[in-house]
Amino acid sequence: MIFTRWSAKLPGTQRRAAARSGRAAPRAAGAAPLADASAASGSGSVPAARAEGAADGTNPATADEPVPATAPPTVDALSVHDILGTLPALVAVVYGPEHRIAYVNGAYATVFGPRPAGRTAREALPELDELGLLPLLDQVLRGGTPRTVKSRRVPGGAGPDGSRDGYYTFTCTPIEVTDSGPAPGPEAACGAPHHGVLIFGADVTDQIESAERLRVSEARQRAAAVTLQRSLLPQELEQPDDLRVAATYQPGGTDAAVGGDWYDVITLGAGRTALVIGDVMGRGVRAAAVMGQLRTAVRAYARLDLPPHEVLQLLDGLAAEIDASQIATCVYAVHDPNEGRLVYASAGHLPILVRDPDGAVRRAAEPTGPPLGTGGWLHTSGSVPFGPGCSAVLYTDGLVERRDKDIDDGVEALERALSGATGAPDIVCDRLLRSLGITAAHDDDVAILTLQHPERTGHDAELFHNAALELHGGTEAAPRARAFASGVLTSWRFAPELHDLGVLAVSELVANSLQHGTPPMRLRLRRTDRRLIIEVTDGDDHLPRRRRAEPADEAGRGISIVATIASSWGSRRTPGGGKAVWCEFALPRG
Repeated sequence: MIFTRWSAKLPGTQRRAAARSGRAAPRAAGAAPLADASAASGSGSVPAARAEGAADGTNPATADEPVPATAPPTVDALSVHDILGTLPALVAVVYGPEHRIAYVNGAYATVFGPRPAGRTAREALPELDELGLLPLLDQVLRGGTPRTVKSRRVPGGAGPDGSRDGYYTFTCTPIEVTDSGPAPGPEAACGAPHHGVLIFGADVTDQIESAERLRVSEARQRAAAVTLQRSLLPQELEQPDDLRVAATYQPGGTDAAVGGDWYDVITLGAGRTALVIGDVMGRGVRAAAVMGQLRTAVRAYARLDLPPHEVLQLLDGLAAEIDASQIATCVYAVHDPNEGRLVYASAGHLPILVRDPDGAVRRAAEPTGPPLGTGGWLHTSGSVPFGPGCSAVLYTDGLVERRDKDIDDGVEALERALSGATGAPDIVCDRLLRSLGITAAHDDDVAILTLQHPERTGHDAELFHNAALELHGGTEAAPRARAFASGVLTSWRFAPELHDLGVLAVSELVANSLQHGTPPMRLRLRRTDRRLIIEVTDGDDHLPRRRRAEPADEAGRGISIVATIASSWGSRRTPGGGKAVWCEFALPRG
């Protein structure tokens, strides 16, 4: 673009031989004075297209029709003022190394006020400095390349009365300003030719406000989705007697579509604890709904006190009924403090990581089956040692999966992080998140469940005791069990009332086992800081149930008596083919 005493030619056009006269350039309101574009030859106006005519003023092709006395105006006949002065966009022209003002249009003057021609931009256009455009003008003038800055806020730059802030995208384009006519004023005179910059500001206020409204709406929807997701997760984790547990959940990305990651801790009774974590693939309310149903089902199946693989077998069938198109993975583990092991089953989930007291980390990788809902697969259980001083981590793939790396690399990185992660379970969760680089901008949901089996010493160790007795059939088994229980409970310094209730529960459970069970039989007493646990095992897998005994019945009251005097009771099948019947008494606090 070449400005010839404040008139322009578009790049690639030729200098016209004759200037049009008699046409005064309109002046935009508030714009700097501009000379008549037709005052000199080489004016920026482009000649209108002409048709060849006959000498008598008629078209030779149609001799009967007269040619109009005046040709219709075309865009070539418009001056710079005609074009720039009527634009709603902000337009300003500056020239020279000091960026002196050559021209501002009416829209620019409306927003920023009139600007005197010939003054430097730093003096007369302070808004350019506030918008950060002055350095940009220098770059454009030196490099000759257009530059654009987007969505700059202009206070009071929107609305007919300037009642609200506006936003403009400014494009600075290099031009050439030449001297071919009288200057509009002594301050505006410039030597010819001069390089300058055309500043063009497009109003994007509506787009910015729409984008902000959309952002606020998405943030509100995301907050609602995250609230829904968190409401489906445990509001407070159950805290077992023998384990310390903590969990964390972090939704991924910034959109409203949260994922289906979930976890849970379920106390099974008799000191045993179920730990579960799962991931429903996909995002959105549908994935969250499936996740909520699976978590509820797991809690219901856990109450049956089944082995882990049987729980997953039931869950597999249910997942197919809920939504056959949704893929879900899950790992279900049970901790028994008497055995010092984690027994688990996995349905397509990532392996549990176990950290030994010396810092060595092991993967509980086998066995694992396909994801839930596939059907036709018999899940199996595995086990991994988990004694005092050990800790373990259950997690979802968002913690270790990256688009540019293999997932095994992520699991190995987690192993290294877990090896050096010490402290309480909640601290370990935070350290694992930091070590794996999980931030608020992470694009996938992350769930972590951390558990520790603490080593107890001193006074704390005095609150945890175990005692066991092998029972042999015969009439002497029940009296021997009562005597053993009485001696143990006395040594544990229980109150007389609790002592008597414990002996009574032992008598009823042993009598039930002697009558309905088969050898081998065993009595186990366990004390924690919160409860007394009594458990009797035998070789028969028939589970007892509570029933109402008729007045004339001589049997059938044992389980009812136990259920009445104990805080809770239950039974389960043992891996060897037998069963275990247990009851618990809550210890008084303090």
